[in-house]
Amino acid sequence: MQCLSADVVARYFRLKGQVTLFVSGSDEHGTPTEVEAVKLGISPKQLTDKNHEEIVAVFRKWGFSFDNYTRTENPIHKQFVQQHLMKIYDRGYIFTQETEMLYCEKCDRFLPDRYVEGKCPYCGYERARGDQCEQCGRLLETNLLIEPHCTICGSKPVNKKTMHWYFDLPKLSHQIKTYLEENKQMSSNARNFSLNLVEEGLKPRAITRDISWGIPAPFPGAENKSIYVWFEAVLGYLSATIEYFQRTDKPEQWKEYWFNKKSKVFCFIGKDNIPFHTIILPALLIASGEGYNLPWNVSTTEFLQIKGEKISKSQKIGIWSDEALELFPADYWRFYLMATRPETKDSNFSWDLFIERINSDLNDTFGNFIHRTLTFINTQLNGQIPELKRPDEDADQMLSVLKEKVDTIANDIENCRLQSATNTLVSISRLGNQFLNEKEPWKLIKTDPAKAANIFNLAAQIVKTLAIVSEPFIPFSAEEIWKNLQLPGTVHEQNWSEALKPVPPGHKILKPKPLFKKIDVDDQELARRLEKVRDSTSKAGPKLDVDSCS
Repeated sequence: MQCLSADVVARYFRLKGQVTLFVSGSDEHGTPTEVEAVKLGISPKQLTDKNHEEIVAVFRKWGFSFDNYTRTENPIHKQFVQQHLMKIYDRGYIFTQETEMLYCEKCDRFLPDRYVEGKCPYCGYERARGDQCEQCGRLLETNLLIEPHCTICGSKPVNKKTMHWYFDLPKLSHQIKTYLEENKQMSSNARNFSLNLVEEGLKPRAITRDISWGIPAPFPGAENKSIYVWFEAVLGYLSATIEYFQRTDKPEQWKEYWFNKKSKVFCFIGKDNIPFHTIILPALLIASGEGYNLPWNVSTTEFLQIKGEKISKSQKIGIWSDEALELFPADYWRFYLMATRPETKDSNFSWDLFIERINSDLNDTFGNFIHRTLTFINTQLNGQIPELKRPDEDADQMLSVLKEKVDTIANDIENCRLQSATNTLVSISRLGNQFLNEKEPWKLIKTDPAKAANIFNLAAQIVKTLAIVSEPFIPFSAEEIWKNLQLPGTVHEQNWSEALKPVPPGHKILKPKPLFKKIDVDDQELARRLEKVRDSTSKAGPKLDVDSCS
């Protein structure tokens, strides 16, 4: 969901001619990976090597247009994190403190983060993790959990003293509060949730962990300690930018994105990751004293649920990225997920709703308008775009509405209202269908060929508009429309302004094929097909662990 949202916005800004860099990566360190590896009886490195390759392959099939999709095991990332944290340490924002941590005597290990679960002390959620409650989003420490247990063996842990390095968040409270209050474009749920945490009082946060899998802590005396994954993963946006430009002849160009005040940093996350992007990341950047750009917009979504339960990798609830593509093409999923993106409240996935939106909006409305327009031009006008011979008020009004809708989509994307933008996209094709139904050019072609030609000149322009404006959402289908129009280059190389320019009269188009197929099975059959796919892929090993993407 988050990588898809980011991809839509990145594709849009490229079409607008804006210099755009889209980066993310596999978040490989920390206890989630180590716990899974322990359960599988393999090393964390073996697990992450396999998963990263599979994730890259699946993302490519989804059409994600990353400039750099990296991994936190990359040496550039490790070096940057260690250097950055040492700057913060030298500036007095990191201190040591002996503390009691949960320890499993049976497994003979400390239990940080996902090594331990228990009841949330704030909301009572039964499966809260040692670092955060998935239910209420609160940041936690393991010793705050009620009735904790080891996630490996299930036994009750004991308290044991250990030394850790802490990030002094209270020192940065005022600056974080100012940043949040002045960031008006940030989604209200992210800003309000974060401001509430600041008002309650930020607490020092342990930046080290007693685990072997991770980036070694660089602080004096911190041997055998690793950096807590959320203190290094969010710095991955910077290291991924650095890595990208190190492959070019302009290795210092990364600074244009992170220091030039004209640059804007967008992050796309689920609401359970809010504090790490609105408090931890800004705090890490501010504490360095180097003047980094802070996230300009942190676009968050509410939870996408299945039967009232949050989709969760850790709880094995959901449809996985690779499974989805075994059932339907990527553009079906891209369209549906953006058209129902849970921006203001949690939403529920159902096969019934999926079938309805694909059949009604994507096939019967969007695809139908394009196919009937291009088919008519092929069969009745020799496959050539007709000349606009007699401009009329209807055409002027239609072009005015078309421009208004294209501008609305642009504004919505720039403000990360992607659900609204997707539905406005469909409304353009709905408008085109209504226009054809009202004018009935298949009748006019016999009595007033010039007027019928005018209608299809305009309809062809709407098709071109849809090809360009739909590219961020359904890039594979947009390219097929562009190929049918036989226009130069690819749709991905076009400029957004081209969307409102007509196709030249006399231009020859290809005979179209239907863009989409109607889903002609019911929800129960789709559920059975999913289980069949899941059974076949489960034999290949553990499921892909794809974190939210920014």
